[in-house]
Amino acid sequence: MTMNRGNLFADAKPPASGERFETLLEHRNLVIERIVSSAAIEHVRYVQPQDEWVMLVAGEATLECDGESIHLVAGDYLFLPAGVPHTVERVSAGALWLAVHLHPEHL
Repeated sequence: MTMNRGNLFADAKPPASGERFETLLEHRNLVIERIVSSAAIEHVRYVQPQDEWVMLVAGEATLECDGESIHLVAGDYLFLPAGVPHTVERVSAGALWLAVHLHPEHL
């Protein structure tokens, strides 16, 4: 078995604009990502085929989820079922996210 080891906070400097997505683990139908946000983000509307559990590890953010505004602070988490439209409306510079994607089939 190959071990997968790292540190969530290593090299967590935010990009100049947008968000940086990094896959930490991909195993069967599970994908775990680290997302580092800048304050200058593009408002992208996501409608994903997989379930997603997301935790804001550091910073603050406001998401629009299926018409509802949700404010998150460090430590907050949210489950987004497949097909639920969501957009990051506002985020603090250096916001750090942990996202767990549960795909319906093996990748």
